[in-house]
Amino acid sequence: MKRFLPLSILILAVLAIVATLLPPRNPAEYDLVAFSRLPTLVNGRIKPLDTVARTSLLMLQGRQRVTAPNGRTITPTEWLLDVLYRPEVANAYPTFEIDNPDVLALLNLTAEDGFGVGKNRFTFDKVQKGLPELERQSKLADAVESAVRTPFQKAVIQLRESIVLYQSLQVSLLPPNDDHYLEQLATFNATVPAGLAAVAAQHSGKAPDMSAAKVILGLSDTAATLESLGYLRVIPPQNRPTDPMGWGNAGAALRQSLDHGKLDPALAFYAQLGLAWRGYQPATFNTLVHDYRAGLDRSIPSLMSKCDTEARFNSAEPFYTSMMIYVVAFLVAVFSWLKWPDELGRAAFRLVLLAWILATVGIGIRMWLEGRPPVTNLYSSALFVGWVAVALCLVLERLYRNAIGSVTAGLVGFSTLLIAHHLALGGDTLEMMRAVLDSNFWLATHVVTVTVGYAATFLAGFLALLYVIRGVFTKSLDKATADSLARMVYGIVCFATLFSFIGTVLGGIWADQSWGRFWGWDPKENGALIIVLWNALILHARWGGLVKQRGLMNLAIFGNIVTSWSWFGVNMLGVGLHSYGFMDAAFWWLLAFVASQVLLILVGSVPLAKWRSFSSQSPA
Repeated sequence: MKRFLPLSILILAVLAIVATLLPPRNPAEYDLVAFSRLPTLVNGRIKPLDTVARTSLLMLQGRQRVTAPNGRTITPTEWLLDVLYRPEVANAYPTFEIDNPDVLALLNLTAEDGFGVGKNRFTFDKVQKGLPELERQSKLADAVESAVRTPFQKAVIQLRESIVLYQSLQVSLLPPNDDHYLEQLATFNATVPAGLAAVAAQHSGKAPDMSAAKVILGLSDTAATLESLGYLRVIPPQNRPTDPMGWGNAGAALRQSLDHGKLDPALAFYAQLGLAWRGYQPATFNTLVHDYRAGLDRSIPSLMSKCDTEARFNSAEPFYTSMMIYVVAFLVAVFSWLKWPDELGRAAFRLVLLAWILATVGIGIRMWLEGRPPVTNLYSSALFVGWVAVALCLVLERLYRNAIGSVTAGLVGFSTLLIAHHLALGGDTLEMMRAVLDSNFWLATHVVTVTVGYAATFLAGFLALLYVIRGVFTKSLDKATADSLARMVYGIVCFATLFSFIGTVLGGIWADQSWGRFWGWDPKENGALIIVLWNALILHARWGGLVKQRGLMNLAIFGNIVTSWSWFGVNMLGVGLHSYGFMDAAFWWLLAFVASQVLLILVGSVPLAKWRSFSSQSPA
């Protein structure tokens, strides 16, 4: 059993990964998978509709699935189709997550109106009756500076933004409260020329056909509404379909169609598709999608290939799978300290390696889709920090073979991917770069280098946490293990100092090119400098004999605080040229993390006699 255990665990993990890579299946007769891969332009990036559906749901309710009141699970694509074409159905889905009790009182909602385990998800039908008061309170909250807003004001603004996103999606293809719009588009090429002639006759003084003229005037008003409010730009330009600047929404396409007297082919497709979806005609729906897709494959094959890959990437969720494997690897590595150290240690190492390879593939696909180096925003920095830290852990485990590298890899890998998951709740993680950051060279040098420094500093801190926890709360920290951990921390701190220093200098050179000065004492620049100085302090304290093993570990743990401040804390200040990653929602989580590190430093500083696991020949 011991001999086959590592291989058995590895095979089960591989099978779990393979299961996620299988092509997604349609839940019903409709070819929702094909529809989900159709392209649209949103926020400056052409992406599949699958991404729009998933990111919208994450922003609205923090998860990618919707449970209908009858208990049926709605896929993101099906939800998006109902939002676009059957708003009366979508409005009955519990889509909005509302936790603040004051906001619930503002909307006259109670737990009985909610759905889900926590009764905190509500339908638009329930929410819309309180929209006037929500808008009034939102305007009052807008006048308050973000840093001093109350939890109620923040919750009001967040809900208002969710409502705006939802309503913008609803008017992407259909005007509000118009049941005949799709039918009018279906007969557009037959009726509009007559209507245009009627309008021309009216201007020339002849007796016009007023019924045809009314159609034209009504469609003109609809075009203006859809063009100003529509969220999705699903209409590719006829001449340069790969140019993002040429993509338009349904309103712009309708306006141009009225000018030319002929309906835009893409707009005609979405109108016919809406009729098929509203009329519950799966065969017609599938035929329309396949024919339209065939045309796109001929005109923009490379773009459609990217949309296919991104949709498959979304459904596979490699980072979620990797996160789960890290958890299993952590547990297997911990159990290896209790029983079967060789067999379970090998199994844990292989699991960590498998999860790291999966994360590597995921990061590589993101780089290909975005056309950028691996770190472009806070989300990708969390992925990369974990990736670098786990890679270093694999090297440590290969050298020492004591499961410490595997335990730390499982802990760091899971933690960073969990952070990335929560950062994804803010919207599309493959967002367009700001103009001042639009440099692949500096993203690949300064940003990657300084992020490697983050990862290494965190890894040293987590290794030190393992030292303290094993030393105080268990009897497993013998002299050999303590010496190994000390060498690991020292080596990683040296590595972190080098990359943090180089990354900080490169950042100054980039700043000089972008903003005209090498160093401006910006909060982010100060945070980077503090990491360099703190790592240098650790090394000098060790070299000078000011600290021994326990002192080294406590200093390394404090490095977690320093790095978390540079990584997230300075962004929460909302000032300086580096405030592009501002997210005050993480403030309390950051405080909790800092408090936990301070507590463990205090624990690591207790008198040596209290450390039950040490013998009289303790190395500390």
